[in-house]
This record gives sequence, structure tokens and C-alpha cells, in this order.
Amino acid sequence: METVEIWQKDPYLKPFKQVLRRRSELLEAKSRFIQGAHDSLYSAVNNHLYYGVHKVANGWICREWAPNASAIYLIGECNDWKKTSEFRFRHVGDGNWELELPPESLHHGQLYKWYIEWPGGSGERLPAYARRCVQDPETKIFSAQVWAPSVPYRWRHKSPGKVSNPLIYEVHIGMSSEEPVVAGFDSFRRNVLPRITRLGYNTIQLMAIQEHPYYGSFGYQVSNFFAVSSRFGTPDELKKLVDAAHGLGISVILDLVHSHAVKNEVEGLSRFDGTYSLYFHAGPRGEHSVWSSRCFDYGKDAVLHFLLSNCKYWLEEYRFDGFRFDGVTSMLYYDHGTGRNFTEYSAYFDGSQDEDAITYLGLANRLIHECCPHAITIAEDVSGMPSLAYPAEGGGIGFDFRMSMGVADEWIKLIKNVKDEDWHVGDIFYELTNKRDDERTVSYAECHDQAMVGDKTIMFRLTDKDMYHSMSKSAESLVIDRGVALHKIIRLLSLSTAGDGYLNFMGNEFGHPEWIDFPREGNGWSFHYARRQWSLADNDQLRYRGLELFDRDMIHLAKQHSLFTHRPKATVQDIGSQVLIFTRGSLLFVFNLSPNRSYPDYGIEVPPGKYICLLDSDRELYGGFERNKPETEHFTVRCNEVDRLFLYLPSRTAMVLIGE
Repeated sequence: METVEIWQKDPYLKPFKQVLRRRSELLEAKSRFIQGAHDSLYSAVNNHLYYGVHKVANGWICREWAPNASAIYLIGECNDWKKTSEFRFRHVGDGNWELELPPESLHHGQLYKWYIEWPGGSGERLPAYARRCVQDPETKIFSAQVWAPSVPYRWRHKSPGKVSNPLIYEVHIGMSSEEPVVAGFDSFRRNVLPRITRLGYNTIQLMAIQEHPYYGSFGYQVSNFFAVSSRFGTPDELKKLVDAAHGLGISVILDLVHSHAVKNEVEGLSRFDGTYSLYFHAGPRGEHSVWSSRCFDYGKDAVLHFLLSNCKYWLEEYRFDGFRFDGVTSMLYYDHGTGRNFTEYSAYFDGSQDEDAITYLGLANRLIHECCPHAITIAEDVSGMPSLAYPAEGGGIGFDFRMSMGVADEWIKLIKNVKDEDWHVGDIFYELTNKRDDERTVSYAECHDQAMVGDKTIMFRLTDKDMYHSMSKSAESLVIDRGVALHKIIRLLSLSTAGDGYLNFMGNEFGHPEWIDFPREGNGWSFHYARRQWSLADNDQLRYRGLELFDRDMIHLAKQHSLFTHRPKATVQDIGSQVLIFTRGSLLFVFNLSPNRSYPDYGIEVPPGKYICLLDSDRELYGGFERNKPETEHFTVRCNEVDRLFLYLPSRTAMVLIGE
């Protein structure tokens, strides 16, 4: 069936249909150019199979693209880190360099680098397509490592298939242990993957997988785009983790950073062959002033091939099930979208957009879906650009989903600035459901962003210092009672009003305390805030346990009742009483946000019949007061020719009911 053009669905886009069509034409033209004589974009993009170090039948082949280089040498453990004639590349045209070596020259596990000479200078570099880089524990210097195990990893499980509605558990492998260490893939697979399975999430989003020199960058200052971060383990250990997740029916997506690159020259791509603009824009435009990083020039074919090959590589080599594209806003606008309010549609079509970047994102989505039809792509964009998650054939860029980033901002604003008794249920419902009908979205109450040092998790923001001494079930604290109640309500409201998917950062489901702060000089290189305190949730004497159990049952409820098949439909927005009631499919969601008013017989107009409660945030199991008995059956009453359900709505509670 032909896709309707997006401006036909959204009349506010009609004045900009020529811009949308031009962007579509640019995408189609560039796609045809790259595809060339190949039968698909997927078949045409294979830089990762050509460049780098590859073991071949008669030895080894090394290739690099460095048009400004005058000479390239391979230096490493194989030749005592010295330039020698037998390890000198030959120039083969178009900026390409090649080195053929006999089988005995290299072996699996050896460290190496390129030594590149250019007019007026020279320097050590890591190959642009290095598949494995490791850091010396003493000198902290990175080297590339030959990765060619004699026995390739043998995959055991197939992907679960396309995820229609992702329930995403966002994770950082390094901080996934309770111990003050950098955790690894194997420990995560053994200890955390079973927790995710129990909780019911169907998708894992792995952060910080691409190699990055600075651990504290959360993986967003990438140096080696094709290399798995060696801090967490080997490539085979990552494959084993992905394979294990697939065996449990869980998809795995990669948090992909194509929005910028680290400035580092020895480890990264900056001044790779002596020029600052090989992969990046020349001059000031090549520098991201806020992130202190390099900005790709998406108008260069070499950059497109590099980044598109990177997408294909992660899908095929590690069998990822898709990507969450980081920093899309920074890519879309010449000014990276900083300091701007996107309050009018013209802000998306006024010429301040980088259409080369828009074209790249369209190409990436096309390639990914050709390569892996079940893959999903998610865009992280704070600007709200229309068409981002709309099919390319209808004038869109082609992402499957976009992050609904305003939801988390709304919760922070409410918690910080509005008294509990002034929470406006009508405004809350509007803000949580205000999404484009033509684009699919993933909502979240908080991701890793809301917990970075200088900020707080929702639970810590609600309870602050009381969290340190009053989370025991035996302790009495009105502050903790409030925090526990609102934490559950906020998460259930975010999930139940989400457009098409939901995300949670690891540990936040049980109200992980404090913030995230990686080891650095300013904190004495401490791991205290760069770990997850799972024992808090495992301790039956602490109230964290109830929060985790609530999250588990909430996620399972969403899956069992195909929550996202329908859209939420408000039936009651009682502003004075702070009661919000809406239906979603067969489920009835009832929220009482009042901090001090309970309603013993709150009448709701519903279809006649018997109703049972599937989820009650006030259950003792979840750290509540169980003011309604779980086994209670609720029957409608005919009043004035209207069927009503009368419920006891305790203060600060939420219930989910279903009619039988």
C-alpha cells in the first residue's frame, strides 16, 4: 500500500511540502549514486570488509584511506614498534594504501598501530576501521589489536524477530556490577540479564559499546567506531551476551554515536592523515563547541560510506537488532539546536537544517532495514522535527521510533516546581499524550540523562536525604511514603500513556539512590556512584524491593494485554479532586494524585459487568498500605440509566482494572 505523504496527514506541514519533497529527492539521488550498479544500497556498502586488517587465504591484507599521507607503516609487536620496509604500505590510488603480509607476519592478539607520514609531519594512529583496541593499564595508551581467533564464535540462537512495541531496559555494562569495578560482558550476562528477563523487558539498549578513551564520557566520545570497548571484554564475549539475550527472547539494540567523534588524534579520526577535515568539516564548523568534539561532514561520500558501513558491521558482526541514534538534534541543525525553542514549524524548514545530515539519516535507515528487516531504529531528538519517524516514501527520514523526550522533562518540572496538591491531572494527561499521530514514539519517566552527576534520579529527587536512613520497612517516614507512592504513579502514568514503547534505565525501576558519576579526579577516582546496588532491591526488609516488584508487574501487564495496540482515551479528568481516569483497550486506568484526599465511593461511568483489579500501586507487596483488598470483585450499578462502577480511591494511588 502506498504511503501517504506526511503533509497530507498533517495540514500544518503543507506550506513546507516543497522542502520535504526536496529532502526526499536528495535522499533518492544519493541512494542511487551510492548504490551504483549494485542491486541495493545494502550490497553497495562494504567498507568494513575492505579496510582494516583482514586474514586472507595467503596471509594478511591491510588497507587504509589516507589521501594526504606520503607514507604509512604498520608498527607493533610484530616488528618491535619500528618502521621497516617490509611493513610499509604502497599507495594504490584514490587515497588508498595497501599492505600484503605473509601468514607468519601477524597473529591473533598482537598489538599494532599505523605510523602515518604527511607533508610537514607524522604520527602514530589507530586504523580507522580497527575492530579491536586495548588500553595499556600503566601508560593508558591505546593500541589496535589483531583480532582473528582461530575458532570464530558459533551463534546458537536466532533473533526474536521484529519488536513492534519495545519495552527497553537501557544499560551501561561497566557500571552494572555492585562491586567498585568496571564490569564486563560476562558478569552482566550472568548476573543482570536474568533480572531483565524476570522484569519482562523485551529489548536491551547497550550504551558505550563503541570504543572511547574517556570512561566518564558515558561512551559518547567515540574514538574507534568499529571496535568494542575493551573495558568490558572481548568481541566474542559481547557476541555471547547478545546470543544469550536472543535465547531468552530479548532483542538487543546498540546506542549508536554517529553525531560526532572524539577530538583525540592518536586514538581517533581527528587529523588522521595530517588534515583536520578528512572526515570532518573544515574550520569552526568541524568543532562542536558544547561537546568539545569533531563534527562529521555528511556531505562527503567517504564519510557516508564510513558511517553506513559501521551500521552494517554492527548488525552483521554482532547481530544487533537495531539502533538508538544518539544526538540526532545536533546532526539536524547547523547550530546543533542549542539555545533554541522549537515552537513553530518554520524552525524545521527555514534553511538552518543540515540537509546532508538529513540525507545520511535517511540512507542509514534504508540500509539498516535492507540489511536486517526486523531491525528497529530510534531517534533521540529534542527538537521535535516532524517527519523524523515517518517512512521515507512519504517524505520522512525513516526512523521506526522517536524518543518522547518531553515526558521526562514534564516530570522533573512538576516535582521541582509544583506542590503536590497543585498537580493538574488534565495538564499531565495532555503533556504525556501530546504526540504526533503519524510517528511512533518511545516514552520514559527517566533515562540515564536524568541521573547524571549534578542531577538526581526521580526517587532521590522525591526523598533526598531520607533515602539514606528511612527505606527500611520498619522505619516510619512521610517523605518516604510520598516518594514510594509517587515513584510508582509516575512510572505507571508514563507507561500507560506512552505512544508505542517505553524505556527505563537500569536500577531506576527500584528507585536507585543518588546519581551517576564515573571515576574522575574530582571524586578521587571513586566507583561509588558508577555501579548499581542490586542488593537494595533484593533485600526484603527494604522498600526498594516493592518498587522493583511493581515495575515487574507493570511491564508484564503491558505485554499480556497488548497495551500499545490502542490509544489512551480519557474518561475523567477531575481537576478539583486530582483524579484521572482513562481507558486503553480493555484496561481501565484509575489515578488519584491527591496527596491527602481519599474517595470512598468514586463513581465512574463504564460498560456494565464485573471488574477485577489487575494492578494496584497500594498493595502491601509494592510498599503500599493495601487499602483495597486484591481479591475484591467490583460490580457496576445502574444509576439513572447509566452504569457506574463505584471504587474506593485512596490518596496517591493507581489501579488498573479489567471488565469480565
